[in-house]
Amino acid sequence: MVQLYNLHPFGSQQVVPCKLEPERFCGGGRDALFVAAGCKVEAFAVTGQELCQPRCAFSTLGRVLCLAYSEAGDYLAAIEEKNKATFLRAYVNWRSKRTENCRVCIRMVGHNVEAPFSDTYKDQMSIIEMPLSEAPLCISCCPVKGDLLVGCTNKLVLFNLKYQVINEEFSVLDFERSLIIHIDNIIPVEISFCVGYVALMSDLEVLILKLESDPKSGESVNHQPRKTDNPMKQTEDVSHETLQLESDDFVICQKPMELLGEKSSQSGVSVTLESTGLADEKTKYYHVQHLLYKRFAPDISFCVFSDDVKLHSLQLLPIYQTGSFTSGRKKLSQEKELLSLFCFFSLPHVGYLYMVVKSVELMSVYQYPEKSQQAVLTPQFLHVIASNNLQCFTVRCSAAAAREEDPYVDTTLKACPPVSMDVCALRIQLFIGLKAICHFKNHLILLTKADPEAIPERRESPKRLLSRKGTSGKLKTPPVAEAGWNLYIVDTISPVQLYKEMVDYSNTYKTAKTQSCIHLLSEAHLLVRAALMDASQLEPGEKTELLEAFKESCGHLGDCYSRLDTQHSHLALPYYKMSGLSMAEVLTRADWVLEDGLQKYERGLIFYINHSLYENLDEELSEELAAKVVQMFHVAEPKQLPHILCSPSMKNINPLTAMSYLSKLDTSGFSSILVTLTKAAMALKMGDLDMHRNEMKSHPEMKLVCGFILEPRLLIQQRKGQIVPTELAAHLKDTQPGLLVASVLGLQKNNKIGIEEADSFFKVLCGKDEDIIPQLLVDLWEAQLVAGLPDVVLQELFFKLTSQYIWRLSKRQPPDTIPLRTSEDLINACSHYGLIYPWVNVLISSDSLADKSYTEDLSKLQTLWWKKLLPELCHRIKCGGEKGQLYLSSLKETLSVVAVELELRDFLNVLPEDGTAAFFLPYLLYCSRKKKSLT
Repeated sequence: MVQLYNLHPFGSQQVVPCKLEPERFCGGGRDALFVAAGCKVEAFAVTGQELCQPRCAFSTLGRVLCLAYSEAGDYLAAIEEKNKATFLRAYVNWRSKRTENCRVCIRMVGHNVEAPFSDTYKDQMSIIEMPLSEAPLCISCCPVKGDLLVGCTNKLVLFNLKYQVINEEFSVLDFERSLIIHIDNIIPVEISFCVGYVALMSDLEVLILKLESDPKSGESVNHQPRKTDNPMKQTEDVSHETLQLESDDFVICQKPMELLGEKSSQSGVSVTLESTGLADEKTKYYHVQHLLYKRFAPDISFCVFSDDVKLHSLQLLPIYQTGSFTSGRKKLSQEKELLSLFCFFSLPHVGYLYMVVKSVELMSVYQYPEKSQQAVLTPQFLHVIASNNLQCFTVRCSAAAAREEDPYVDTTLKACPPVSMDVCALRIQLFIGLKAICHFKNHLILLTKADPEAIPERRESPKRLLSRKGTSGKLKTPPVAEAGWNLYIVDTISPVQLYKEMVDYSNTYKTAKTQSCIHLLSEAHLLVRAALMDASQLEPGEKTELLEAFKESCGHLGDCYSRLDTQHSHLALPYYKMSGLSMAEVLTRADWVLEDGLQKYERGLIFYINHSLYENLDEELSEELAAKVVQMFHVAEPKQLPHILCSPSMKNINPLTAMSYLSKLDTSGFSSILVTLTKAAMALKMGDLDMHRNEMKSHPEMKLVCGFILEPRLLIQQRKGQIVPTELAAHLKDTQPGLLVASVLGLQKNNKIGIEEADSFFKVLCGKDEDIIPQLLVDLWEAQLVAGLPDVVLQELFFKLTSQYIWRLSKRQPPDTIPLRTSEDLINACSHYGLIYPWVNVLISSDSLADKSYTEDLSKLQTLWWKKLLPELCHRIKCGGEKGQLYLSSLKETLSVVAVELELRDFLNVLPEDGTAAFFLPYLLYCSRKKKSLT
């Protein structure tokens, strides 16, 4: 379905001052327009409104049948006819031709230019003649590389653009015939070529191929068509032949067919590649990949063939990705990288737009209200001409390219209007006698030729064709008496100007909450997207204006989706994010409508606010807006209210207001423990310790831990990337440290907090420096060891605990708080702690070690050290490596100390079972002699 809007995409008009009736014309590059008539080509400079100026003119060999301009190389290619023979020529350095009588130099393709002639070639226009064995029918220039593809009967010939280096200061443009593509059963009427992609079209058939580099270098490529026993393929071959055998009594028609991807190789059209380039390192060898074959059936509704039912306007449209590259590639500001490619072709009443890069997919079908004559596709629009009007349709190229650029564009972070969205006609503009159209930059070139028989039927007086507010240049039809031809340049208005008109137009739908408002704003959004993708066409300063319009359009779409209660209302979130609007700004511009006297909040706005509050945005809402949010969720989603109140963005909420809404909640439908903990936090914020204690006592400790797991932000919040303990966490540190440690451990078990985050939390909570470890953190480490968390690396945990025990023992530094677990608790609860060796009991029982905290640390340090770390140390020594000597010296020092302190039997018990006797023998002897000396 095509929607129609009466917008004004066309701006000013100017007349091209050509002298003869144009037969062919084309434009391109920055400002080039070429008009061919008879045996002459006129070149014009198009630099802006009312500034189409003649640049030069040059003669051709004969009447021009086809024209194509290449921005790469800045050359004009032409098929010319003289004495019933056709010729292919390229006009190079045409800008240097000052007058029509200036000399030109003509040379054959591949002809070497000698150095003495460099000055002549530098200042003269050159004509390169390219002989062909068969008559050229159509041509196309690659918009990226400038290579020239020529269509002949049953073959395509590729000429690569190259440069002959004459000297350090001068090089000459030339071509090399590098490849012949033999295609049976199709005579090309139009072709299009872009970076290896080839599209060709006959009257009722379209074939799209891709030429790819052959992995085998140095070998000539001469591919043969595949042999197949496929009956379908044989049938197609027969049908192509029998179509030529029609008689007056019989009409043999083929069925319509569409084959996508590799299936298109079954069309019966054989493709053979023949390499003709020179065998040097620059030669590219190809193989062919089939992408699309589509065949239409002729209209035989009146038992006759209609000559008018033919395809027209074949075009490949590339969209580029420009800018910096990752993966180590240097930034090349002018390098174009193909992002996506689209193919358009049309029947008289319907046009087809395909995407053909990674996969072949039909994107849009255009139904024309009148019979079309020609069409041109641009990144923003499809322009179609009928006999008496110019039509402008929207396209979905930028939406498809956005998904090619970022496959994850449709997420909670980013969004783009869908490719499947209905296309619309922005304008159907009266224009009498349209015959042909072409396009470059923001210019539409239109050829009109009034039909003398149709002029008397006009009852209206001449009037403006295009009217637009604030447009300086007006478009007018020539007076009726001026029957004849004209060549016009119609400028499309700037994307930002048309975007603003679309936004104004959408306001007529705003109050109705219809999809029409979203559709038109989506069109405006895609218009700006397309303009930003085509960065090479932007004027200085226009990109900044477009970026602002892009953000504004995202805000408008966010507003639309936030007001709707549909399956797509979640899109309010990504569009608001892309708009750059703060949460406060979104809340300020939201509609607070009353329905039946009750406040109603739509799902889109609720979804946005809910997710934004969950994402720990560094934004604090005012007390007034925070109260508005609480009221909103109380009405729309009361079960989310405890979570909402725990968001850092809700820091300024009045606790009395929060308490009043929490007390209204019916806790039967969802977790009452979460409501209890939120009330306890708010009571603490109000300074009501009695209420806080009552709430905390209403559930056992394990249920409270479950509540903190449901909502970790009751304890831990993040602001500006930093971990911030809550007021409730600080209070639990002093009153219920065991609950606090158990809760953080529960968060770790449920992957709600990482190991490093937990360590930072306790350091910040206890106000300790990075080098000082609070006892609560040691309690957490011991709890991790007891719980056996799967994501905790045991050796790192052993090291952290052992280091802390040793540090406190060596510094005689007692814990800053009472440890939650004794050594006996750990031995009984954790398999990693073993029985205490007798020598440790001897040390502990001495009078000099009477301090209880010291003895506890020493006890904890001993099954960790002797059961885990000593075997690990021996294992690492055996593995060798850079730190082998360090480990070895550590082991020797340890054994020296142990040999002094331990009994011989105990010393033997701690030695590794697979150790080398020669290594440990000195320590055993020392331990044994020490025993004898004592006795």
